[in-house]
Amino acid sequence: MRIVSLLPAATDIVAELGLGDRLVGRTHECDWPPEVVARVPVVTAAEFDPDALSSREISQAVGGAAHQGSSLYTLDAGLLGELAPDVVLTQDLCQVCAVSYGAAADSVRVLDGDGPRVLSLEPRTLADVLACVEQVGDVLGVPQVAVHRVAELHRRLAAVRAQVSGRPRPRVAAIEWLDPLWPAGHWVPEQIRCAGGEPLLAEPGEHTGSMDWASLIEAAPEVIVLMPCGFPPERTLKEAGLLADHPAWDDLPAVRAGQVWVLDGPAYFNRPGPRVVRGAEVLAHVLHGITAGAPVSDTEAHRLL
Repeated sequence: MRIVSLLPAATDIVAELGLGDRLVGRTHECDWPPEVVARVPVVTAAEFDPDALSSREISQAVGGAAHQGSSLYTLDAGLLGELAPDVVLTQDLCQVCAVSYGAAADSVRVLDGDGPRVLSLEPRTLADVLACVEQVGDVLGVPQVAVHRVAELHRRLAAVRAQVSGRPRPRVAAIEWLDPLWPAGHWVPEQIRCAGGEPLLAEPGEHTGSMDWASLIEAAPEVIVLMPCGFPPERTLKEAGLLADHPAWDDLPAVRAGQVWVLDGPAYFNRPGPRVVRGAEVLAHVLHGITAGAPVSDTEAHRLL
């Protein structure tokens, strides 16, 4: 079976299922596992260079609060045809995050023969994310592998919940974009609850929008975790001044307590793949100093001084 992934999280799932050698095409944003993606042809490109723009300019480029990013990515239909995939994995949850299902479906319609199957992944909650692993496993012909992997992911989440049980639950604001401020929704509130925190500003499964500073001030978070969508921790650290320069920043309880953290958003929080479980383990370290799974590195969680 030949697989093209048009979603970084789907690439993670393919690797989780042990099918990285079946991957024949990927997006320009797929970066995990590095030893797998390094050899796989890239079939997408971005319509703008995020490294050349500020957070505010990126937000404006992708359509601001409306998340209307229908032309953000191009798909090389010619290369897609040459790769002759049996399955194309994509999404329609957020057109800012990856090539949409509609764009992928339009491209495969012009291919010769019956064309590949296009599977759209639409997870909104933590349970949805894990269910997608089984869904992909069924389509790719490894259902038992998927069941086994999902059981292990559930075991790890249960271990986190057990370790934080009975501890005080700090109030946590997860920030998915810095300018404008944007709270993290979908599965992130559940990651926070699993790790022993009380999520603010968004409900589980919620597709959030931008917010004003008054909302953050009123929430009075005891912990702030910064996880900008698509930004590696190094860039988040460079742009933290966007928050620190606001006159209300120093008065927030989390700032006064030294509880502001930069996390690896793309790896563990922005993408609905199996590594969201590691995100819960990282949060348990941030909120309670607990080691769940492997020790947490500075690149996974870095406290702002």
